[in-house]
Amino acid sequence: MDFLSDICRDMGSGISIKNKRAYFEYHILDTYTAGIKLLGTEIKSIREGKADINDAFCTFIDGQLYVRNMQIAEYSHGSFYNHEAKRDRILLLNKKELAKLRTNIEEKGFTIIPLKIFTSERGFAKLEIGLAQGKKIYDKRETLKDRDAKLEMSRAMKR
Repeated sequence: MDFLSDICRDMGSGISIKNKRAYFEYHILDTYTAGIKLLGTEIKSIREGKADINDAFCTFIDGQLYVRNMQIAEYSHGSFYNHEAKRDRILLLNKKELAKLRTNIEEKGFTIIPLKIFTSERGFAKLEIGLAQGKKIYDKRETLKDRDAKLEMSRAMKR
């Protein structure tokens, strides 16, 4: 019985949704963990794993950092209190971190992208964001070549 309860507890706290395209399309220079201001049906939907951050990005609006284009599907058991799927959501960071991100964003070529949504031990949803610089086409080709070389090496080691 203890084994089953451990599995259920791990499944409840282990929600993690990753942005797989981020590391392919961008050089990640720095990462931060931010809280997200969510509604009740949004956190329930995230716990079910129904969120998508592949097209999302972060921007400053009136001095606050918002995540845009993050899609959280409507909660299946929600009534008329359900949320909009793609609304702007406030990110919660320290003033020092916000100031550092704002100065870096003003430089040419930098952007803030979400890397991963996860739930903390206390049940809060957190968003890992990264200060990123876009890759050029030849950088993406190098990434693909490196990935193929690692795959071939692992296959050769198994034989």
